[in-house]
Amino acid sequence: MLVRTLCSGVSRGTETLVFRGLVPPDQYEAMRAPFQEGSFPGPVKYGYLSVGRVEQGPVDLRGRTVFCLYPHQTAYVVPASAVTVVPEDVPAARAVLAGTVETAVNALWDAAPLLGDRVAVVGAGMVGCCVARLLSSFPATQVTLVDVDAGRSDVAAALGVEFALPGDAAGDLDLVVHASATSAGLQRSLELLAPDRTVIDLSWYGDAEVRQSLGGAFHSRRLAIRASQVGTVSPARAGTRTAAERRALALELLRDPAFDALLTGQSGFRQLPDLMARLAAGRLRALCHTITYEESDLCSA
Repeated sequence: MLVRTLCSGVSRGTETLVFRGLVPPDQYEAMRAPFQEGSFPGPVKYGYLSVGRVEQGPVDLRGRTVFCLYPHQTAYVVPASAVTVVPEDVPAARAVLAGTVETAVNALWDAAPLLGDRVAVVGAGMVGCCVARLLSSFPATQVTLVDVDAGRSDVAAALGVEFALPGDAAGDLDLVVHASATSAGLQRSLELLAPDRTVIDLSWYGDAEVRQSLGGAFHSRRLAIRASQVGTVSPARAGTRTAAERRALALELLRDPAFDALLTGQSGFRQLPDLMARLAAGRLRALCHTITYEESDLCSA
């Protein structure tokens, strides 16, 4: 099918690491985007949060708005199996978050939170915020979004969860999900855990060295760190869910307008090179920055 792009989203953490050439050589194959062109460290065509309208293809899909794991591009041809139909009541701009919400779904399948849990999500980026919003729907669960940027408190409020700076966060927690991609964030995550509990680590650190102090409470309190990664369906659901079903679930969850709090800026496609440089240099404090195309008026429809 031929898809004409309406808008795409910049996955800030991963895409800025790729932009800066920081993909470790031993992860070149693992970190390939589904429709990537070129090879790491570069040049590459990279990205995976695209929403467009089907112009040519199967009759039942023509004119439909779809999500695809495709790089930033004005139009593209892909197999029909590569797209997921966006629900009619999900705006195109919000739908670019499907890949990130899918990551959050997989993380919660890995984490298996229980009713009434006390939970912290450390790192209020795109992934952390999506995890926090999904956790907020668990009955009687106390969720705190933890970040070094006090300005993220407004986003936390919009997502219906508490906010705390790292030094102010309460401990003795049942579960901590780490998504800050920093050594300090992972260390604080361990410190917030109750004994015999686990940190679910969603961070991708690129080629950065991660240093932790494991000589104290980590051992005596029998703490654990477990990685969660969206490249495969969580073992907890691998026998009953496909990646396509997981992505469709993410788009259903995006009926929730609270996710609009993550859409913090918009630029035209031709501005993308300058935008990526600003994001990579930390000059733009965006969560999900969306890219608009010729039909940009439809991106927020």
